Amino acid sequence: MDHFKTYLPFYKRNLSVAIPVMLSQIGQVVVQMADTMMVGRLGADELASVSYAGAIFNVGLLFCMGTAMGVTPLVGKNISCGRHKVSANLFQNSFLFNMIFGIAVGILLYVLSFFMGNMGQTERVVELAVPYFRIMVASLIPLLIFITFKQFMEGLGDTKKAMIITIGANVLNIGLNYLLIYGKFGFPEMGVQGAAYATLISRMLMPIAFIAVFLNRVSLRRYFLFFCKKNFSKESFKELTKTGLPIGTQIFVEQIAFSFTAIMVGWLGAASLASHQVAMNISFMVFMILSGLSAATTIRVSHQFGRGAMQDMRKAAHASYHLTIFSVSIIAVLIVIFRFQIPYLFTPDPEVGRVSAKLLLIVAIYLIPDSLQVVSLGALRGISDVKKPMIYATFAYLGLNIPIGYLCGFVFGLGAPGIWLGFVCGLGMAAISFIYRFEKKSKIYIEENKSQTIDARSLSA
Repeated sequence: MDHFKTYLPFYKRNLSVAIPVMLSQIGQVVVQMADTMMVGRLGADELASVSYAGAIFNVGLLFCMGTAMGVTPLVGKNISCGRHKVSANLFQNSFLFNMIFGIAVGILLYVLSFFMGNMGQTERVVELAVPYFRIMVASLIPLLIFITFKQFMEGLGDTKKAMIITIGANVLNIGLNYLLIYGKFGFPEMGVQGAAYATLISRMLMPIAFIAVFLNRVSLRRYFLFFCKKNFSKESFKELTKTGLPIGTQIFVEQIAFSFTAIMVGWLGAASLASHQVAMNISFMVFMILSGLSAATTIRVSHQFGRGAMQDMRKAAHASYHLTIFSVSIIAVLIVIFRFQIPYLFTPDPEVGRVSAKLLLIVAIYLIPDSLQVVSLGALRGISDVKKPMIYATFAYLGLNIPIGYLCGFVFGLGAPGIWLGFVCGLGMAAISFIYRFEKKSKIYIEENKSQTIDARSLSA
């Protein structure tokens, strides 16, 4: 009981930061699920096309989002020491940094759209997927402007404003889905493309809302006032690159594994790919909730790290581990219980429902290692330890996940469930590696902090 009492304040603080991020992330997942449910009513080919396009687009999107995350721990460490001008400098340079990456990735994705017919998918799926994909590419830049604001605010420890804007945009997105997919109230019936246009419109409004928030709050407007031409610096750009690029690469590698898995499942036919999309939606929903806790862990760890409170830094991370295991265990049990009912929220197709139920069992199994790896990554980012985790991730996601998935799915003939078994092995190895890394690094910082304290006392004596 005493051990629990020592952690209770950490649970409360972590959750106070995490809950707004979780709600924001859940909102994004709800939009994606709404897209899937609404498009799924059009047919298996339409559902498969959204899955295919999303699998490729998300590789670029998540890479850019990962590189944008680099500013959060840097701002967190500086703001905990009252360095507002340094934080504003990082904020300004993060705009330039994110736009460079966003434009480059956007061009690459658009070029890639011309080769989407060469990846083993059916002709009808490709025909539907390409226009949807290109509209989604157009939404990348406005979304990255919003994310730049969001990551900076998270560095300040404020996660509520991004949550409010995201939820508002998500409500608009779902409403536009209904109007544009089905052609309601005089709007054109656009099918799959309607879902993409709904996303584009809502993402264009999100950065505008954040700019309005900054201009109307003196405490935030001052960061704009610190902006000037001379603050564009190579040093800040290098610092953002040093932290953000490994994070982006790690997320990129992970998404490559998920996307290539979707492509492999697509080789089994549209029904299997549609089932994959159902399972991915449930998996992604849980992942986004946990990534909210991961973001909170980065914030809490970076703030304690900046203050030199190394024991509290370690406890903040451990508190997130405890919360993760508790919440994911409940979710996994619910998925197992309702695995036969969940697929029919997305599609009436009985074959898709049958395969989806099997995939959801795999989802329930791999959720715990997946949750632990994403939260431990958040802790490592809080201390700006990002290079070694990137290497570990590359081995786990590409060296284990994809080969084991291919072996089980095709060589052993287990089909889509076999391909998904690769996730269990890859994410399990990633979780073990990241946790070990954080435990090792945090112990070193604690010992160094003790030595510095002893030396300071000796000098004062």
